[in-house]
Amino acid sequence: MVDWEFKEKYDLNDFIRIIDVLRGPGGCPWDIKQTHESLKVNAVEEAWEVVDAIDEGSAAHLREELGDLLMQVIFHASIEKERGGFTLDDVADEAVRKLVHRHPHVFADVKADTPEEVLTNWDAIKRADRGQQSTASVMDGIPKGLPGLMRSQKIQNKAGKLGFDWPDVSGAMDKLREEVGELQEGIDAGDVENIKEEIGDALFSVVNVARFFKVDSEECMHAACAKFIRRFRYLEEGAARRGLRLEDMSLGQMEEIYQEARHELEGKEPVPVTID
Repeated sequence: MVDWEFKEKYDLNDFIRIIDVLRGPGGCPWDIKQTHESLKVNAVEEAWEVVDAIDEGSAAHLREELGDLLMQVIFHASIEKERGGFTLDDVADEAVRKLVHRHPHVFADVKADTPEEVLTNWDAIKRADRGQQSTASVMDGIPKGLPGLMRSQKIQNKAGKLGFDWPDVSGAMDKLREEVGELQEGIDAGDVENIKEEIGDALFSVVNVARFFKVDSEECMHAACAKFIRRFRYLEEGAARRGLRLEDMSLGQMEEIYQEARHELEGKEPVPVTID
């Protein structure tokens, strides 16, 4: 048993210490085994759970999820400290210095009176810090671990700032139709590699359409997933009310209830079902 002081309220130092305890002698076998590589997916998942808590509007849930995300930061710093690398204090030191450096309108004599001017200065300083001489190199610097739609939108925004963009949404829509047509050609040919490529092109084009309305494509996808889950729950409950199991129903029967969900949940007219 590891010695641990039980308190009425813990602070950040306790948080740092408990990770060290969990990874130390007599600690947790799972925690001890973890590496930067094994934990990298966890950081992404915890960040998105923070987003969910914000969307939910619950301060208690947000507090919990921020703790889980902070644990990832402390965990990685603890791993490095064990290796003789950096510590959490080093992480804080670098972060503070970066914030001072990238806010010359606060800590120096640079003028930036609007959020837009702040972002313009920030991007210029960031490019200089990273030695990025071209927009392509800036695009390369966009994290590859970002969700695909989010990364696509960031890449397209960078290109758009230089004028490499359609003058209006009609050009983006024409491109989307073109890509969907090419996807259909790949499907007709049964060319799986081409299908994969064209699906990517079509998704990239959808993101471009979203940009013209300043719509976040990643949020749109999350909303679409939530809508599908709501409708599918209605489908399961509707089948149960009829004394049926989804496994025993035809696609036509399921689609009929699913279309009923469109009307009941969102007030949309059901689409006529023609599936046998």
